[in-house]
Amino acid sequence: MPERDEYMPGVPCWADLAHADADAAAAFYEGLFGWETQNVIPPEIPAKYLIARLRGGTVAGIGTPAPDGLPAGTWCTYIRVESADEAAERAHAAGGAVLVAAKDVFDAGRSAILADPEGAAFAVWEPRAQRGAQIVNEHGAVNFNTLATRDVERAAAFYGAIFGWELKSFGPGAEMWTLPGYGDELERDNPGLRKMTAEYGVPGFEDVVAQVRLIPEEQVAAPAGWSVTFAVDDADAAAERAQSLGGRVIAPPFDAPWVRLTVLEDPQGAEFLASHFRPPAGVGEPAGGSAVGAGGDD
Repeated sequence: MPERDEYMPGVPCWADLAHADADAAAAFYEGLFGWETQNVIPPEIPAKYLIARLRGGTVAGIGTPAPDGLPAGTWCTYIRVESADEAAERAHAAGGAVLVAAKDVFDAGRSAILADPEGAAFAVWEPRAQRGAQIVNEHGAVNFNTLATRDVERAAAFYGAIFGWELKSFGPGAEMWTLPGYGDELERDNPGLRKMTAEYGVPGFEDVVAQVRLIPEEQVAAPAGWSVTFAVDDADAAAERAQSLGGRVIAPPFDAPWVRLTVLEDPQGAEFLASHFRPPAGVGEPAGGSAVGAGGDD
């Protein structure tokens, strides 16, 4: 899979983890995914932000929780925008909340932390030096971002107002956020992508930027929220490895359409998913070894 160097507005572009012990978290994910991490915060500042890399390309971040940021043990999805300030204004006008007002992150970019009307938190990213993850859709890299919600229609109105997303179904339980025009950009970088998604039986999947999951009625205590899924070469092996590193398997590996998934938790309680792409018999696997579209990170 070629490295990314740009994301169009409205596409998830980064994920990071707020962690009380960034070094301990890094050790876990290094052992699980093969990451190499480096602190990029100047030594005179009493905080850390570790950039994780695969093959030299950036993948994700692990940082000390900020006093005004998300709680420790939280993976956060970042969505590319032209203006973090304007995105925050649109979120407020659409019934959401501005949890952290737009601010500069050194010379990397400008960010704001927002929440939708159900309280699902996410961040927006106005890039400068840091444009987003360079490595996606391969073992140890992000390949899906998913919103869990109880009110799909309300969420569609909100995210449509902020990012221009549209809701599209690709079958039972396969509701996706799409961004018109995204497939055109991907086709330019990956000629033949539209033909491939059509051959997979999911024409239009090239416009997908994220997934939607309806929270079952019986899960009364489950909060609305965004989750991050990492591609792995073997979901069963990832679950075993996570346990050996002190993590916990919340949901043992199970088969779903096109993938084998497991829900994991790191030793400090941060939850995430690991997914192995498994096409139906007779269908080839796309370059990069992960799901087509990959939640906007293709």
